[in-house]
Amino acid sequence: MHYRNFLEIGDLSPPELRLVLDKAAAVKKNPQAFAHSLSGKMLAYYSQKPSTRTKLSLQAAVSQLGGSFADMAGSHLSGGHENVTHTAKVVSKYADFVAARVFSQSFLEEFAAHSAVPVINALSDIEHPCQALADLETVLETAGPSAKIAFVGDGNNVCASLAIGACMLGLEMRVASPRGYGLPETIVNQCKSYGGKLELFESPSDAVSGADVVYTDVWVSMGDEAESEKRAEAFKGFTVTQELMELAVPGAVFMHCLPCIEGAEVASEVINGPSSVVFQQAENRLHSQKALLLFIAGGEKPWTGSGAMPARLATC
Repeated sequence: MHYRNFLEIGDLSPPELRLVLDKAAAVKKNPQAFAHSLSGKMLAYYSQKPSTRTKLSLQAAVSQLGGSFADMAGSHLSGGHENVTHTAKVVSKYADFVAARVFSQSFLEEFAAHSAVPVINALSDIEHPCQALADLETVLETAGPSAKIAFVGDGNNVCASLAIGACMLGLEMRVASPRGYGLPETIVNQCKSYGGKLELFESPSDAVSGADVVYTDVWVSMGDEAESEKRAEAFKGFTVTQELMELAVPGAVFMHCLPCIEGAEVASEVINGPSSVVFQQAENRLHSQKALLLFIAGGEKPWTGSGAMPARLATC
């Protein structure tokens, strides 16, 4: 197996990101063509946080590619009775991939440092790169390769991975957050390193004006529950309403990674309305994660910049 970790969206180069998204489109169009691609391979899944879409989409992805899924729920690692280093070395003897949904990015980095198989970030406090793959696939499907994306809300892990990925693709990314809740400076600097256009706002209307995609997420992420009242106060005026959507371009789409709190970060008529593509977005978790697993397992060679860009990348 081609050994490759996916701990953050930047673990892919921009050409590799395009390649994975191109593969996701191909898998979605003709899933049967890839049905036995991971025959005999196992994905071990470890989670410190509850999950619906992440766990099920990864399980479906590896299963539909002919592989198997092992849930590590109830492992001694979860109870703190087992050494992370030892666990990583042991699991590497059984599985071909490990996906972990954890509270801390440092846990992932420690696990990956001692793993002999690829480790995939299924969510951490810093990034959610698997979600970003599905988000970018959905943006390309619905708004095209020149989309302007407006993210309204907390500059959290979902926003971070999306912003970096958008800049890697040369898309325009706008983020509106209350003061003190914006993207971390390290993420902003990483976005700028790709030469993409990232703009930061404190006004949702300024960010959404002329956008092709309007995205939001919950204001209180897992682990931040103690700040619920404080955050609710800070995010007043940041609800994505129909009036806010009307500032975007005609035909603009609404995205949310789910789960959502209707009436908080998004109005019910928006998330359940004709502009909403949240279920298409959720479906794309399956296709983009299939593409990621195939990329990691197959070691496909991305375009490096020498010679003509392959047609499938040029049109991605």
